[in-house]
Amino acid sequence: MEAVIPAAGLLSLPSNPQARGFRPFPTLRTRFPSAAVRAHTPPPRSDALRLRERNPSFSKPRTPLDAQRLLLCNLSCGSRGKDKSFPVCGAGAAAIPADGGGYVEEKPKPKLLGVEVQTLKKIIPLGLMFFCILFNYTILRDTKDVLVVTAKGSSAEIIPFLKTWVNLPMAVGFMLLYTKLSNVLSKEALFYTVIFPFIAFFGAFAFVLYPLRDVIHPTGLADKLLAALGPSFLGPVAILRIWSFCLFYVMAELWGSVVISVLFWGFANQITTVEEAKEFYPLFGLGANVALIFSGRTVKYFSNLRKNLGPGVDGWAISLKGMMSIVVLLGLAICTIYWGVNTFVINDASLPRLQRPQRKKKEKAKLGMKESLKILWSSRYVRDLATLVVAYGISINLVEVTWKSKLKAQFPSPNEYSSFMGDFSTATGIATFTMMLLGRVILRKFGWGVAAMITPTVLLLTGVGFFSLLLFGEPLAPLLGQFGMTPLLAAVYVGALQNIFSKSAKYSLFDPCKEMAYIPLDEDMKVKGKAAIDVVCNPLGKSGGALIQQFMILTFGSLANSTPYLGGILLVIVLAWLGAARSLDAQFSPLAKQELEKEKLLKEKVKEPMVKPSQEDTDGLVEKKVVEAKESGSLHESVASENSTNGPALKEKLAPESESSSETPTPHSQ
Repeated sequence: MEAVIPAAGLLSLPSNPQARGFRPFPTLRTRFPSAAVRAHTPPPRSDALRLRERNPSFSKPRTPLDAQRLLLCNLSCGSRGKDKSFPVCGAGAAAIPADGGGYVEEKPKPKLLGVEVQTLKKIIPLGLMFFCILFNYTILRDTKDVLVVTAKGSSAEIIPFLKTWVNLPMAVGFMLLYTKLSNVLSKEALFYTVIFPFIAFFGAFAFVLYPLRDVIHPTGLADKLLAALGPSFLGPVAILRIWSFCLFYVMAELWGSVVISVLFWGFANQITTVEEAKEFYPLFGLGANVALIFSGRTVKYFSNLRKNLGPGVDGWAISLKGMMSIVVLLGLAICTIYWGVNTFVINDASLPRLQRPQRKKKEKAKLGMKESLKILWSSRYVRDLATLVVAYGISINLVEVTWKSKLKAQFPSPNEYSSFMGDFSTATGIATFTMMLLGRVILRKFGWGVAAMITPTVLLLTGVGFFSLLLFGEPLAPLLGQFGMTPLLAAVYVGALQNIFSKSAKYSLFDPCKEMAYIPLDEDMKVKGKAAIDVVCNPLGKSGGALIQQFMILTFGSLANSTPYLGGILLVIVLAWLGAARSLDAQFSPLAKQELEKEKLLKEKVKEPMVKPSQEDTDGLVEKKVVEAKESGSLHESVASENSTNGPALKEKLAPESESSSETPTPHSQ
């Protein structure tokens, strides 16, 4: 007997036992209830009916495939309408685990103001981090100019030399060190290792280095070098004279490039999805300008503390301690927010983890200087685009340094200079915020050409006014006196307007237009052209203005003596910029129209209506399947047992259509 019926197969437990409620076999009493029970019992509903109630999409078959699915559900569940132990079949009703343990209902994710709470747990801390970082950067940017420009034995002439010979080498060295640390430390440890030295330095500068400036600065050695080299070398010698101020200048510049670009955006891109980035990253840009407005007011407040202090008190030292204390506190707040996001959002096991699709890395075209020059020379389109990038970088540097030299002449006191820079930062934030809102309207209504020429036009008009006041201000003195201004003060105001509107136009119009210009290019030229501009034009634009100013200062003795020549160079560069923008517009507009036509054709192809079967065809197909099933045997008997052959036979007939669908109905096996 044991040979015929093995006991092991009957008595062994299943591999994954499931806890299920006990249901006795139906008896004659349950099969044939009394008349009283039948009178109070509602008519039975088939599982297919319950399916249609829970899934409205199955109530009316729209395609032959839906009709087949409904038919299969009726065949699989029809004989068991009275038995509540069998689950309702359907692709959209609920998820069925592989082990058959039951249903797993997908709960809707909680939302607040239309946004998922899980998304807000990431976006709100990121927004606070970005606000604190930009708030600190505005304070540091205004303070660094005050320190190096208004220091004794220094002037605005130090800025070109400082950017070229100190800032650039330290930036390169820092990035090399950052690359090595990233291979050794974890992401969290790397973040703290990078940001804590910044916080410690800014605190130590205000409370230790600045009070000891007279002790640590080699003033005597600098005086001897300046006497030996001549006044033309005032800028290079000043780097040695006020080395601690120059170190503050470099650290403030690195805060903008390292903490903002590397740490913050690297962390934001790590924890956000593409959809979240598209929705919330533009808001970060608007929030940055809000931070600019508030930080400008903060700089203004601390700079005016000198007015309430008695004589003999170093007002700038007190203002510096107040502003650096805020920088340190906000820096610690940034670290706290970063720790909180990593602890309670990213590393929380109860929350879903961010799963990114694995993508193959695209190989970025790496071109040398020679190959980049060949690309720029061969393509007129890329050459015009390169002219825009180089012209902007040179123009901004030529105007900004000259303006800061006149700003020191008008406001020689550090507190007065800093107070004006606070107003300047607030005005820049308001103008940029407004221009970012208007930028889309200008691009949509007037087109690429007008938007691309607004920035050079603003620079041309304000540049002509600025240099005209510097060169021909004396004849205008009586007229300006009626408005309570001197030619120097008027030049400072016009230069401030130039810097405010040129920067706001850059962020809202110039940068979008530059990136849009790459779109119509073919893939090969798009990659190689952008690489060529990154290799040649970006460094040339940033350092070109500084190199020109260094040459002028060393040749003519001072920045003031170089002003007429700098004005002429600025005029030539801006006119070349306008010509390149006009030429690029003539090439870009036809290509952009072709791209739009291609996109319209693709959308029309996608939107072409699919040929749907008529209702008669659907009903006929359902009747045909029912007849075939009846001919093969009783519908109720076909699903009464797991080993019945008629049910699987019908499913095999429906398999080709079912396999072509992404929603395959799950047959009941128990």
